[in-house]
Amino acid sequence: MEPENVNLRVLVVGCGNMGASHAMAYHTLEGFEICGLVSTGSSKDKLNEKLGGGYPLFTDYAAALAETKPDAVCISTYPDTHESFAILAMEQGCHVFIEKPLADSLEGAKRVAAAAEKYNRKLLVGYILRYHPSWQKFIEVAQDMGKPLVMRMNLNQQSKGAKWTVHRNLMKSLSPIVDCGVHYIDVMCQMTKSKPVEVSAIGARLTEEIPAGNYNYGHLQIRFEDGSVGWYEAGWGPMVSETAFFVKDVFGPKGAVSIVAKQAGSAGNSDVIDAHTKTESLKVHYADLDDKEEFARPDDWIDLSDEPDHQELCNREQRHFLKAIKEDLDLSQPTADAISSLMVAFASDESVKSGQVVKLD
Repeated sequence: MEPENVNLRVLVVGCGNMGASHAMAYHTLEGFEICGLVSTGSSKDKLNEKLGGGYPLFTDYAAALAETKPDAVCISTYPDTHESFAILAMEQGCHVFIEKPLADSLEGAKRVAAAAEKYNRKLLVGYILRYHPSWQKFIEVAQDMGKPLVMRMNLNQQSKGAKWTVHRNLMKSLSPIVDCGVHYIDVMCQMTKSKPVEVSAIGARLTEEIPAGNYNYGHLQIRFEDGSVGWYEAGWGPMVSETAFFVKDVFGPKGAVSIVAKQAGSAGNSDVIDAHTKTESLKVHYADLDDKEEFARPDDWIDLSDEPDHQELCNREQRHFLKAIKEDLDLSQPTADAISSLMVAFASDESVKSGQVVKLD
């Protein structure tokens, strides 16, 4: 148990979009104290200026860790650094908050989880939708639609400029359906409460700006033990259609529930990070028919206009991280869930490259 009246000293590693949001949470929330900002480029300087200046800046992660001796490390770097950065932090006695995916390989993710257990450190993976009340409601209503479920989801992002640079860098180690797909695979697993048993996927390389053998569009299909099925697609790049941006839809024997984000789902928003988590409203359809085989119940609308923005979701993640440390919460199940969703995502990647259906253990 950590002392109640002492701030958690956090080293922020990676100062881009997500790192900056988490740093803002540490900067503004009670119980935290930033002891350093780390990045290889200029993002740390821009972030430090945004936060009012005054935070120590580092280019070398290991040196920053040794000098600042933090209580916790927040890792929002590219996925190919996640495993080594997280394990080094835990070896130094730090708790770890890490952005998804947990690692750039399934075995790497398992090694990070094993290190958390070995060193008795808290490990929390940034599955931001788990902290969103509207997505929690979406999952809850989907569970009322009977079994099996049909789940349809996507997140296609038309990107240019700095965002396209980020996407190209990400694709040096991961495909879009792995990087983004873990969120929605996790949602599907929560909706069905069932084990995924097989996955198939297709992909396309729509640009020569990414390494040969990689792809910037992917579509996966999952079959669950209870008969439920789901698909997810993700594409990145300047050629991606804005019309293809937003589908979040589930139906089962008893009816359907859909996220209808009229503003967030409109053209021009696929590259806006707030739009990726926004829901706005749920449309609930009931399958009941009367004696004339007309629908017996009208569709319901659940208004979700009063919902947290992206920064508030990051704040909630960090409040939970602090609570887990202060109150010694058991994070083994969410870590296992993160590994499970990553297993499905990597199996999808394997299916794209092999052209075969992949059976899941």
